[in-house]
Amino acid sequence: MPAASQIRALIVDDQSSIRSVLASHMSELGFTGVAQRKDGKEALEYLETNPTHLVISDFNMPEMDGLELLKAVRANPKTKKVAFIILTGEANKDLVQKAVQAGVNNFLAKPYTVAKLREAIEKVFGPLR
Repeated sequence: MPAASQIRALIVDDQSSIRSVLASHMSELGFTGVAQRKDGKEALEYLETNPTHLVISDFNMPEMDGLELLKAVRANPKTKKVAFIILTGEANKDLVQKAVQAGVNNFLAKPYTVAKLREAIEKVFGPLR
């Protein structure tokens, strides 16, 4: 049972309001020091030098979308074991199937509640304390 405060997380979304709300919700769950980036390109740069356990990424972003980011994370030996949750408002079965094939750990549908966020994270890490 991991402590949320020990899980280093990165939120990736091109909308600063979404990043802020998600970071606030993660703080409610006990996460501390959650990093934020606006697209997949910035996220990859961050991941190169910052050990991270969890990425929560939007699907649709400029520069590099969530699926491209997921594939890049899985292709890099330094980051391939990082847990990855896709945040999406889309019920696009094709995108979901591609994410599953690329190795996504879980999905979180927008709009979400703090309880649904906890549930999505706990499906990857087990119960949080």
